[in-house]
Amino acid sequence: MEHRISVNPQIRFGKPCVSGTRIAVQEVLELVEAGISFSEIIEKYYPDLSVEDIRACIQFAINIIAAEEIHVSVAK
Repeated sequence: MEHRISVNPQIRFGKPCVSGTRIAVQEVLELVEAGISFSEIIEKYYPDLSVEDIRACIQFAINIIAAEEIHVSVAK
């Protein structure tokens, strides 16, 4: 799935996009978060996407969070 997402500083200011498009991962995730079905995202918003592209956007976000270091301080 990694090959489905690309980052190019000359496309969308370096935001992660679905490879071969100018569709930002964030835009796809916002539609998913809004409860829009994958089929509706493809039909009404981004006909160039596939279900696998949408899944790759979700996996990309999961991978970013999984790699994030979280530092919690305990108040005394």
